[in-house]
Amino acid sequence: MLRSRSLKSRLLGLAAAVGLAVGLSLQAIPQATAAQSTAQASPQAAPQAAAASLTQITNFGNNPTGLQMHLYVPNNVKANPAILLALHGCQGSGPYLYSSQDFASLADQYGFLVIYPSTNPGGSCWDVSSDQSMTRNGGSDPVGLMSMITYTEQRYGGNPNAVYVTGQSSGAMMTNVMLANYPDVFKAGAAFMGVPYHCFYTGTVRAWNGTCGQGKLTMTPQQWGGLVRNTAYPGYTGPRPRVQLWHGTTDGSVNYNNLGEEIKQWTDVLGVSQTPSSTDSPAANWTRTRYNNSAGKTQVEAYSLAGTGHELPVKGSVMAANAIRFMGLDAAPPSGGGTTGALRAVDAGKCLTDANTQQGTQQQIYACNGAANQTWTRTSSDQLTVTVGGSTLCLDANEHATTPGTKAIVWTCNGQPNQQWKLNSNGTVTGVQSGLCLDVAGLATADGTPVQLWTCSGGKNQQWTLG
Repeated sequence: MLRSRSLKSRLLGLAAAVGLAVGLSLQAIPQATAAQSTAQASPQAAPQAAAASLTQITNFGNNPTGLQMHLYVPNNVKANPAILLALHGCQGSGPYLYSSQDFASLADQYGFLVIYPSTNPGGSCWDVSSDQSMTRNGGSDPVGLMSMITYTEQRYGGNPNAVYVTGQSSGAMMTNVMLANYPDVFKAGAAFMGVPYHCFYTGTVRAWNGTCGQGKLTMTPQQWGGLVRNTAYPGYTGPRPRVQLWHGTTDGSVNYNNLGEEIKQWTDVLGVSQTPSSTDSPAANWTRTRYNNSAGKTQVEAYSLAGTGHELPVKGSVMAANAIRFMGLDAAPPSGGGTTGALRAVDAGKCLTDANTQQGTQQQIYACNGAANQTWTRTSSDQLTVTVGGSTLCLDANEHATTPGTKAIVWTCNGQPNQQWKLNSNGTVTGVQSGLCLDVAGLATADGTPVQLWTCSGGKNQQWTLG
């Protein structure tokens, strides 16, 4: 049965108090702006979505619950672009999420497509409670969402190997459901203020589960993981998507305890320890824990925000950008899983080279020759690794320094931010910790020229290509 309005208010009351999207009534949801357009589509033809506009699409495929679909196509959309499915909270809509969050502006920056679905009835929560929604291709909302993804792949050239999902509140709950039901579809996901897969289960459509919502449903990691393995997609043994989780400690709508239960579930599913591989504080009052596999790649990443309520991700903050970076949408190759090849300095026409494969060695440029010490891999954890003689090292900002002139060295991979790099659409490679650009020293082009970090200047000696 449908949840009463008082219960909806209970789930998102705090968000309403601070005027956030997920807590607003339907009457408060703004209509599509002048930059948005609506197009009717037949199953045989895609509507001609105007660049940098939100386009409504109908007849997109099997849609048992009558969901609505909007698609955002940025001006600089890449060929074979990645797809992000962005899910609103209760009493929200796709167009509202488009206008109230940063995902569209990030799509403008990085050239991926964003699907903004809306629930039916309008303003309702996602169905994360019924038998149909808990099983792959079982029916209800997940089937309609999958139809949107397939349509976008077929009609807009979306890359089926680079599909991601994010959501807030009820949309975060559905994010966990989609990751569980369709592990072969999604490469990664980011859930803001959600609950574990199957936590909200009642057996009925769009029902309220107070025990889960109040953070009172506790299970072992094996129990949570078993629900994913045995209920969502029984028999599946392939790779699983990486998961990022966010929650505020003072969330009065979806209890903070659910963050710990989500961590239990996904670390178990992804086969990593429940003990964090690293813990840090990337911003004031933030605690980030990472759970890496044996290769040092982060499989689960969790953010605990002290003193924060039901208001994530905050527009204009770095929260959505961090989610995009974790998923790999900030310059990920079409495969979504990293790329390997030479890292070429555009101006010099030469390749970044690990000269003697020892820890602490400053990197240099040399004539490209295809050797192992010039073959770099961008990992899903934003590392740049080189493997020589069976030993893998990471490109590293020497001694965690953040000043111009810092040496770019190689070091044992440790998952720290001085070993994380952004490959930007303008050709620069920037250090996540410092924000400085990878720079060929002195604008030189000769073999053996050292590579360092320097203030980004737009110079050709800071332009790189990978692959």
